Amino acid sequence: MSALAPDLADEKSVVGKLSTLDRFLPVWIVTAMVVGLLLGRLIPGLNTALDAVKIGSVSLPIAIGLLVMMYPVLAKVRYNETGRVLSDRKLLVTSLVMNWVLAPALMFALAWIFIPDLPEYRTGLIIVGLARCIAMVMIWNDLACGDREAGAVLVAINSVFQVLAFGALGWFYLQLLPSWLGLPTTSADFSFWSISVSVLIFLGIPLLAGFLTRVLGEKAKGRPWYEDRLLPKLGPWALYGLLFTIAVLFALQGETISNKPLDVIRIAVPLLVYFLVVFTAGMLIGNALALGYAKTTTLAFTAAGNNFELAIAVAIGTFGVASGQALAGVVGPLIEVPVLVALVYAALWARRRFFTPTSAHINLASTGTTSTGSAVLGAATADEPASAVINGH
Repeated sequence: MSALAPDLADEKSVVGKLSTLDRFLPVWIVTAMVVGLLLGRLIPGLNTALDAVKIGSVSLPIAIGLLVMMYPVLAKVRYNETGRVLSDRKLLVTSLVMNWVLAPALMFALAWIFIPDLPEYRTGLIIVGLARCIAMVMIWNDLACGDREAGAVLVAINSVFQVLAFGALGWFYLQLLPSWLGLPTTSADFSFWSISVSVLIFLGIPLLAGFLTRVLGEKAKGRPWYEDRLLPKLGPWALYGLLFTIAVLFALQGETISNKPLDVIRIAVPLLVYFLVVFTAGMLIGNALALGYAKTTTLAFTAAGNNFELAIAVAIGTFGVASGQALAGVVGPLIEVPVLVALVYAALWARRRFFTPTSAHINLASTGTTSTGSAVLGAATADEPASAVINGH
């Protein structure tokens, strides 16, 4: 996309940039849910079979699905470019505060406001609020003409910080803070160590694998081959892993979903409010700090996006594959995808309305809409911004 292209053209091209796989992602997610429900209803003893072999406390099929969907998105990150964005202290500090202070606190509040009487779903939502963006948020950022390099670095930092701090924050929001406020804490089955182990396995392992793939692949074949040839082949596997995991989870959650559809709706409402509030706050804060459109958009999307893959993994590992906490994580992608697609249009509208043309276009030019400036998505060019690389998050 040209940096000087009209804003209206940007908006019309958003859907066009999506591959068929990603354009109909909500359809695939719903299909996976339906398939899972049917399998759970039609195949006797499916629960027992899925739980027969486990990795830790997670059934083997679920563990495989989670690892498969995490690895490709982490292989896309340019880990050697952290230093450049680290020099932008204003963006970095603001992002850290929004991602690790404001957003989790907001989700904690929304969970207690909207579903105080459903402790399993409430806990699942709080876990979702702690799982920061590392995957599809990079697509929304690219489609909205955000700063790709900044997005890649913020995602990498969130990934590392998640491994180090997720367990402690889980303990704080699920046990310590509720006890301070006189609210019920999680059940006695909750374990600080179980969350830490889940994070280390389901984020630490694919993070290390993605890092080694990037380093060794570029060393052996060079960055052009790695990003233009290898990443497009790895990308779709993230979506396959996500859909497989959702199908299996819904096979195990079929009775709950069929019997309590209103509970699913109640989970969706606070998620919708969360996305809208955090994204709007990010755009307002970025504009107030004069970050420019591209970095402001990146700030907003990285703060609003959540890593539902990790939230599902943690919920399964800590509370069980058929738990309400896991269901709260599963509902997440179905809400996130259409909402964040709409927010791409909202960001492009905000650029035209609230950002000066000069600053917006300068930032757009600096995001790397040519092949030399492309970041985490890797294979984008001026004529082919995202369609060749969006597959699979």
